[in-house]
Amino acid sequence: MKRFVAIGECMMELSPQGDLWQMNVAGDTFNTAWYARALLGPDWEVGYQTALGLDGFSDRVLDLMQAAGIRPLVTRHPSRSIGLYAIHLHQGERSFSYWRSQSAARTLADDAATLASGLAGADAIHLSGITLAILPPEGRDRLLGLLQAAPGQVVFDPNLRLKLWEDPQTAREVMTRAASIADIVLPSFDDEATLFGDATPKVTLDRYLGLGASEVLVKNGGGQILARVGAESLALDLPRVTPLDTTGAGDSFNAGYLAARLAGQGAEAAIRAGHDLAARVVRHAGALMPMEDIRA
Repeated sequence: MKRFVAIGECMMELSPQGDLWQMNVAGDTFNTAWYARALLGPDWEVGYQTALGLDGFSDRVLDLMQAAGIRPLVTRHPSRSIGLYAIHLHQGERSFSYWRSQSAARTLADDAATLASGLAGADAIHLSGITLAILPPEGRDRLLGLLQAAPGQVVFDPNLRLKLWEDPQTAREVMTRAASIADIVLPSFDDEATLFGDATPKVTLDRYLGLGASEVLVKNGGGQILARVGAESLALDLPRVTPLDTTGAGDSFNAGYLAARLAGQGAEAAIRAGHDLAARVVRHAGALMPMEDIRA
């Protein structure tokens, strides 16, 4: 069986439902694992590597993974729990408030043997800038060292949350190091313009290609998507939709694209698959659509 492993942080999500709040589970790389599990066939195992606490909210996350068919690659921390975030919406665009300083996921790379065991035999490993931002410096070094030696494809979404980083310079250095290890890089242009000062998506594309990635796709908030896959260059203008909630848009795009590529589809077909899934997700409240709706 082939293996897709995502690494990062699960959080409790509070999403607005009129005057009330609905509680769900989400997190950028977990969202990608969720959609990948719905899209990849039974010949693929999808695992999620993180750390949880011993409390009821952590148990809820573990139960959700198992019910969805996602293999938990989980350590349990005796005194930490999971993070919480709330979604704020304005005309479909989202912003977030976070409570995550004591998240158990910050310890997910503390033990090298446990980390290596979860990654062993993975055909594709997915992580994000958030995965790296929540880790202490020694955890980042440990994780990136293991990824550098991993035989499978490494997929990196820089996904910038600048407040999680010590400072912008550290973010630039660690993101650049991670991208130099990755085979596939899936940046968003607005993040790259913020952190690196990129003037155009082409600048972003060229910078990541120059770091050695064989496959780079620049998402652009509903605008033209630029990609280079091997020797193939693409610039696609795809239909825009009016969003209800953009939470999980990039994460679901990543999953749709990667699932198609891992199934052997070409780059353009995979980009269209990612776009089609993301277009459905942004018309749904919260980060995760029910599995049966994804497959419908």
